Amino acid sequence: MFTTISGKDIETMAKLYRLNLINSITGYKSANLIGTQNKEGKTNLAVFSSVTHLGSNPPVVGMVLRPTTVPRHTFDNIMNTGFYSINHIKADFVAKAHQTSAKYGLEASEFTTCGFNTYYSDNLPVPYVRESLVKIGVQFKEKHQIKVNGTLLIVGEIIELIIPENAIAIDGFVNLAALRSVAINGLDMYGRVSPIDRLSYARVDEPVKSILKKD
Repeated sequence: MFTTISGKDIETMAKLYRLNLINSITGYKSANLIGTQNKEGKTNLAVFSSVTHLGSNPPVVGMVLRPTTVPRHTFDNIMNTGFYSINHIKADFVAKAHQTSAKYGLEASEFTTCGFNTYYSDNLPVPYVRESLVKIGVQFKEKHQIKVNGTLLIVGEIIELIIPENAIAIDGFVNLAALRSVAINGLDMYGRVSPIDRLSYARVDEPVKSILKKD
């Protein structure tokens, strides 16, 4: 038995119901903590599920931010310094990571209030999350307003990766399940990743093969 939900049905839904439905139906999303800092050195940390790959040469990532009709500390800090860090969320600190979504004031640092430690490298003037096994340093490049709803697409170039050396396969592949990186379903459900297979490059008239054992 299936149900059909029309666009008009979606328009008339209660706000929270609509948020949960549309945020969860599109599939699993990346789970990251975005680390920033203002010019005065005040740090900020916020959970995001909108980070996505945009290209490998140059290495570019995108991130969607909600409209700036109210103060957005992450956005303000990125615009002021030009840098931010992307930190994978591990299964053992999902509750602390989720707590960073609370509406803390500008005077508070989510690193401190939510129990995370900062880590600074020589290549990035903003903090990483020390507890994260996958740390990505990013330099801001572009911002684009999405006119239909006022959200912002932030485009940045990866300038640094900090990751356990043994997590990178001989062909460059990173097995995130082995690093215990989690995914987000909807707004508030965090889950572990369980690999099914890794498959060979798809070619016409040639069956794909499992290459998982080669990692």
